[in-house]
Amino acid sequence: MNLINASYSRDNPDSLMALTTAFCLKNLRRTLCYLGERNKLCLRADVFLPSEICDKLVNTYTELVHMDSNFEPQDGFFQLFSDPHSTRLTRVQLREDFVRDRDLEAIGKQDLIELHLTYCKNLSAHSLRTLTRFRQTLVSLSLFGCSRIFYRKGGAPLVCDEEEEEERPASRQAPDTDFSFQGFNRLRLLNLGGLPEEVDAEALLKPLPVLTSLDLSGVPLPKAAFLAHWKERLASLVLYNVDLSEELINTVVELGHLRHLDISRERNSKFKMTRKILTAIVQGLVNLVSLDISGHIMLDNCTVPHFEEAMGRPSIEPCKSSIYPFQELKRPLQFLGLYNTTLCNVTHIPAYKVTGSKNEDQVLNAIEVYTEFRPELAHRAINQLFDIARIQHCSQLLRALQLVIAALKCHKYDKSIQVTGSAALFYLTNTEYRSDQSVRLRRQVIQVVLNGMEQYQEVTVQRNCCLTLCNFSIPEELEFQYGRVNLLLLKILEPVRQDESIQRIAVHLCNALVCQVDNHHKEAVGKMGFVKTMLNLIQKKLQDRMCDQVMEFSWSALWNITDETPDNCQMFLNCKGMSLFLDCLKEFPDKQELHRNMLGLLGNVAEVRALRPQLLTPQFISVFSNLLDSKADGIEVSYNACGVLSHIVFDGPEAWAMEEPLRDTVMDKMMEAIQSWDVTSRRNINYRSFEPILRLLPQSIAPVSQHWATWALFNLVSVYPSKYCPLLIKEGGIVLLEKVLELQTSHEETKDMARKVMEQCENFKGDPMETTR
Repeated sequence: MNLINASYSRDNPDSLMALTTAFCLKNLRRTLCYLGERNKLCLRADVFLPSEICDKLVNTYTELVHMDSNFEPQDGFFQLFSDPHSTRLTRVQLREDFVRDRDLEAIGKQDLIELHLTYCKNLSAHSLRTLTRFRQTLVSLSLFGCSRIFYRKGGAPLVCDEEEEEERPASRQAPDTDFSFQGFNRLRLLNLGGLPEEVDAEALLKPLPVLTSLDLSGVPLPKAAFLAHWKERLASLVLYNVDLSEELINTVVELGHLRHLDISRERNSKFKMTRKILTAIVQGLVNLVSLDISGHIMLDNCTVPHFEEAMGRPSIEPCKSSIYPFQELKRPLQFLGLYNTTLCNVTHIPAYKVTGSKNEDQVLNAIEVYTEFRPELAHRAINQLFDIARIQHCSQLLRALQLVIAALKCHKYDKSIQVTGSAALFYLTNTEYRSDQSVRLRRQVIQVVLNGMEQYQEVTVQRNCCLTLCNFSIPEELEFQYGRVNLLLLKILEPVRQDESIQRIAVHLCNALVCQVDNHHKEAVGKMGFVKTMLNLIQKKLQDRMCDQVMEFSWSALWNITDETPDNCQMFLNCKGMSLFLDCLKEFPDKQELHRNMLGLLGNVAEVRALRPQLLTPQFISVFSNLLDSKADGIEVSYNACGVLSHIVFDGPEAWAMEEPLRDTVMDKMMEAIQSWDVTSRRNINYRSFEPILRLLPQSIAPVSQHWATWALFNLVSVYPSKYCPLLIKEGGIVLLEKVLELQTSHEETKDMARKVMEQCENFKGDPMETTR
């Protein structure tokens, strides 16, 4: 395993700095702040924070707002950093729409060295004024994707009220021609990607004396000669999606100090990359270590014919290069971007890191390099990774996962990234790759999947996300996001008519999530509307006269969520669940698994004493009694029907307030059914506790209930001794069985089974091989 993969796979905890920063931000009023007048958030008077902590607080705050659905942005947060005497900021990174003009203005007194604003589309020319406050100290500035910052609202004075300014429609915006970088004498790194064409790039940049790095992605450059102004200093130039011309190429070749040049593109262009142009770049830029020419149409004369290529394994030595112009390099490039070109397919490429689509390594490099500022390219590369993981085999799994997670986090609002990323995650988290993934990494996957489900109601994203969740151990691996994932699934199932495949997957997940979890989890999910949602699905299927997996999973989910949770049982009855039970029984008389699930659910309802009177009607008792004869799903339907009746008759003859059917008649039929069952039957049932069964043992009100309970225990400890003998012993079942033997009302057959159960448990305790299972 290489060093990168090793670091990805470890379950290293977050640093103490990261943990305390997140805690403080989620508990500002309990840690750093108090509420002042008019509920204004104020920094405590005794708090003084250095730049290392302040930078971390602001940058983590941005990440939490962007990624954590439970984190609420704090009004006035940036005002906490308004006084440089108590808080020092030096390096700030802000992104997306939540950043407003007033936030930047709040930190206007700070001596910022770095300010990176990415896709901050709510910033206007008001923030340009704020930028001038940092001109004495700013070394690095990025305004990538912040095109609106160069506009002011039409007819609005620059000092107008911000609330009023933000309400003005975008159509009234006019370019701000007054702003200049005059006085930004220390600014060395500048990213103006996406600068509006109405803004004169030359006039804007001219006052900057010491630029060493410039990004003008997507910026029209009709006159490029002004770039020569920095030819003695410029080390990095990015002209992604800039229309190239002969003049521009000639100017670029004059920038002899360039170490990184990016003239790649995503859109089609009339410009053709020729051998002559590449040769001029290599010969003129002798210090070049990084070059990106992705997306260009390459003319064939750039490459060495296959029969003339150097023999042997792929080499990065320039002299063996399969691309003619690169044979003149003095040393291999550190990076070469060849994505979406034919050149990535040649044998010998003189670079340590290459983007392309020839193999997995090139594709992963493309995702890594292009994710932050070029989601359109990252989307294509992730799509190619999806094909690799689906059709071939992903050999750099951990790196691939990390890169896809990073892309999904970075572009939460980009639908194309969310679609391809969630699809790739499905294949990267399946069983084939599971053993290499740490708990922490899998949790990161779950979080970005849930983010996608929250953001997009679109069918493809929802399906991909639900399918990816199916690759996890449920409920164990999802428990840390238990409430959130249930809410999202229930939201998916709300529409009256949903995509059939999504509906089926979502119901399956809901069922798995409420199986084998603590009662407080079930109660919480019940309050979210789980029971009503499942019954609505059943109602829709009944109307369509269709008993499919959705119908069966819905009843199974209700069976699980009502287990030992009286409130959920009450909800089932309140939402007309019994009526749906009878309708399903009538409409689908031969659906064995459906009957088993429904009777299992009603067994849970019958365990709640306060609810049993609602089951004690001639109609329901007759139905349960008739189901005692069912042979559906082995003994399961008959067993569950008998369980329901066992709890009902346990309430005694005084509770049986009806003439037909007679209580004694029902009890006789129950005994006949129990005697017909094979005690060695393997079961399709799972008990977490015997408490509902054990309460039927030491009593003489309904001997048949006692008999059913004893039979159930005998069957389970005989067929599954390692699972159920310890459970019975732990819950005090042996003492209760001894009481059964003492009661004169107990049937001899019941006593005989009770002895066998006790004997089975005694043998289990005495067998060391059993106890170590």
